[in-house]
Amino acid sequence: MIRNLCLITSFLFSLAANSQSEPPFCEQMAALKSLVESQHFKPKPFDDALSSGVYKLFVKRLDEDKILFTDADIAVFKKDSLLIDDYLRDNNCDFIQKYIKTLRQRIAETKQVLESYRNTKLDYSGTDTLKYYRTKESGYFDDTAAMKKYWSKRLRFEILSKMTEEDSLIERLEKNFNILETEIRPKVFEKMLCQLDEMENAEGSIERFTTETFLNAFTNYQDPNTTFFNNTDKTMFENSVSTSLMTFGLYTDKNEEGEIVVSYVTPGGAAYFEGTIEEGDVVRSLRSGTSVVETTCISNEEITAFLTDNNHTKVTFRIKKKDGTIKLVNLSKKADKAVENLIRGYVVKKEFPVGYISIPSFYTDFESPNGLGVANDVAKEIYKLKKENIQGLIIDLRFNGGGSMKEASDLSGMFIDRGPVSILKYKDGETYTVRDANRGTVFNKPIVIILNGYSASASEFFASLMQDYNRAIIVGAVSYGKSSMQAIFPLDEEKEELGYCKITTDMFYRVTGQSNQSRGVIPDIIFPSMYDGLDISEKHIDFALSNDSVAVTVPHKPKRKIPINFLKEKSEYRMSLDEGFRKIKDLNKALVNNYIKKDTIYSLTLRNVYGDLNGYNELWKDFISYFENRKGVLTVRNTASTEELLQYNDDEKKINAFSMAEIGNDIFIEEAFNIISDINEIK
Repeated sequence: MIRNLCLITSFLFSLAANSQSEPPFCEQMAALKSLVESQHFKPKPFDDALSSGVYKLFVKRLDEDKILFTDADIAVFKKDSLLIDDYLRDNNCDFIQKYIKTLRQRIAETKQVLESYRNTKLDYSGTDTLKYYRTKESGYFDDTAAMKKYWSKRLRFEILSKMTEEDSLIERLEKNFNILETEIRPKVFEKMLCQLDEMENAEGSIERFTTETFLNAFTNYQDPNTTFFNNTDKTMFENSVSTSLMTFGLYTDKNEEGEIVVSYVTPGGAAYFEGTIEEGDVVRSLRSGTSVVETTCISNEEITAFLTDNNHTKVTFRIKKKDGTIKLVNLSKKADKAVENLIRGYVVKKEFPVGYISIPSFYTDFESPNGLGVANDVAKEIYKLKKENIQGLIIDLRFNGGGSMKEASDLSGMFIDRGPVSILKYKDGETYTVRDANRGTVFNKPIVIILNGYSASASEFFASLMQDYNRAIIVGAVSYGKSSMQAIFPLDEEKEELGYCKITTDMFYRVTGQSNQSRGVIPDIIFPSMYDGLDISEKHIDFALSNDSVAVTVPHKPKRKIPINFLKEKSEYRMSLDEGFRKIKDLNKALVNNYIKKDTIYSLTLRNVYGDLNGYNELWKDFISYFENRKGVLTVRNTASTEELLQYNDDEKKINAFSMAEIGNDIFIEEAFNIISDINEIK
């Protein structure tokens, strides 16, 4: 229910990176330009509009929070806003140097500004004010004085924020203010300087960060899903939608002290079998051949990138154990099933049993074009669930960002008896109707599919097909709105170091000829969501593709119409009486109105910062407490087949117990069950 999203600036210190030259930007750009022109579904012309669009994305992403550049910097940069097409046409890449130089200078200056405040008495009296502009975009610094003022305020706010974590009573905080300030201030200084170090060394160097930011600005001008990948990006993307991956069998995170720690050891993985590394161990450094990462002032994203790198098959972990001892642990990657893509069917029950399957992504086997992926795994789980005499099936696609369209097509074919499943449109304007050629279905009882605003692409392909065939009731929130298909191409097949591009090559449409693009799949029954009122869908992203439609050449034959209005009325009535759904709506409204879309101004004092942060925390406190103590009405159990497997794996048994507890207390799954109950009553 509650998902924490964390944005951390990237940093990597690698001896190998310092000794090797960066990929040649001009060569990358020329290859990328040629590739987009030849392969993109609808490549945009090289003109002033391209210059303006790429410039806008590029400059924005170099300084996303507008905490580095000044108006004078932007005035210099703006001269390029109508010239980028000319630079690229002439293969002139010298323009990138001024951005690299300016970014490096501003980060260095910011570090100097922070250092100047290290031993300076700071003013917490309220003379200065804090302003949060959420209804309009903030500007860049007017000049150096404005930059200094900002960082002075930012430093004081961070110190006061950290101070509020020390006690829940403002009176005690005020009484112990001087002691707390003396204790907290050095820690905040080091943390902020570390963050600047991370920025200074993002992607290995400022040069690489800047050039790759430009390459992505160029691709994203075509559409948000056309993206430049360096080698590690490509591997990480493919791992996210793969059945298996080469891994060291552990996950890392960053703790409150800024240390990289082992957050999870995968049962059966390389670290698990080696036996030395445990959850909570601090990672001090990583070494693979001549490449070394020291974990001081480093983001967890860079640690993940280093461990994911295909060239790093053997890594020496220098770790600090909980007792303070330092150990060197040598691990080699081994093939593991992707934990994130584990499919397991559960039986949820009230008056009768219903199957529940969560599909995290439409993963596939990239090693074989006929490889088995999510469709095959779901079929196996349905087979097990049918043995439990289930009277319906809940398919959960929340936070499923998509994956293989072939898997989505194969999964769709399991629930319809032949017929069209989608219409594809190619870059030449031609269309092709994809059909399910297999007779029969694997499951014929009621199905409810749960979506949210992060259900995208292949999820929308599957959900909209089931909706168009009247084969399932779609519930939850409007989906993301992505109906484009991508393929990954090397910039140069003979020069892997140049990188890759994930390019939008085709569009897919519903069997009705309509598109989900920039619209999303609209559920038959809307559930309240924590994300209501937030601009999280694709249509809110710059240069998103627009919605259109195509002609239908092969009509589909839907099943008998489902009494949606009747089911909707019953569901909405239940939700109106349910305290949990009311709390979701109330919290969403408070967050949107009071924090996300409201300007805030107050004097910079401990009491005001405490009031602001405490008010936000109190909103969540009641909400979290309610759902932690809420007793779900559904009982959850495994299939007999799963129970047999778990007898031999204690680690899996613990994970399984946690999953069942989450399912049993999920208010959305509970309402999905109620809807299946309503459908069965009609019959």
